[in-house]
Amino acid sequence: MPSQRMQVTDQDLQYFVNTIKSVSKYDFSEYSEKSLKRRLQKILEDYNLDLTSLLTSLRLDRDFLEKVVKEVTVNTTELFRDPPVWHLLRSRILPRFKNNKTINIWHAGCSTGQEVYSMMILLNEMEMLDKAKIFATDLNSDVLDAAKQGVYKYRFNLGYLDNFDKVIKQNPLNFEEYNDVPYEKYFDIDKVRDTITMKKFLTERPIFRKHDLVVDGNIFFAKFDLILCRNVIIYFNYSLQNKVFELFHNNLYPKGTLLLGMHETILGPWASRFERLGQAYIKK
Repeated sequence: MPSQRMQVTDQDLQYFVNTIKSVSKYDFSEYSEKSLKRRLQKILEDYNLDLTSLLTSLRLDRDFLEKVVKEVTVNTTELFRDPPVWHLLRSRILPRFKNNKTINIWHAGCSTGQEVYSMMILLNEMEMLDKAKIFATDLNSDVLDAAKQGVYKYRFNLGYLDNFDKVIKQNPLNFEEYNDVPYEKYFDIDKVRDTITMKKFLTERPIFRKHDLVVDGNIFFAKFDLILCRNVIIYFNYSLQNKVFELFHNNLYPKGTLLLGMHETILGPWASRFERLGQAYIKK
């Protein structure tokens, strides 16, 4: 039966998850079933495979398996995504670390790196970048390579500049204040080549590593003042979310902060271990 006409069943999904788990260290068994079904459906259609052929290819072809894993994981990010979150960071979160000797920051699920560069730009404007140690991880090695390069499409990402203006140039607490920070302080725009390229002093700073939140734990052997994990746990089921919250809580300093995405929240046993401030959760 052609894959386009197939509707992915619960059993299909189970076969898919079990096959990947049996031939690799990847474990999608606690990902959101709804999200995973959509992605499996798309993979079957894109490769014009039925489920049996897909599972056979996953077992026999390691490169194909890695390709499929990358397509299962979601990568959505932009420079200064959700400006109100960055206003919160600028006014309420980052000033708490002003007197720290060092500031350890972990971007978990960093995708192509725009959030990492946003953080460094903001820290630099707050004269805190020199004391920051930036760690960034993702399951997908392709997006990590893109993050290390720090080169993005210009026309496709024109909204970046609006976000930059809202976070770096404007002050929502005082609209009379305006900081005329030029874009070229942090990145070069080449309209002919259609690129935005981050400056070298930014690209050479973070430590990028491949990392699976489900199985890898803390690979940096460091505690953190701030962990950003935005728009990642929304794809995990309740049980896996709690495992990840435990990992983050255990690896934050007291009063350290976990930042989640706009549509994410901590529910269940770990909610009482954090104090909530908007999308920020401060370790008690």
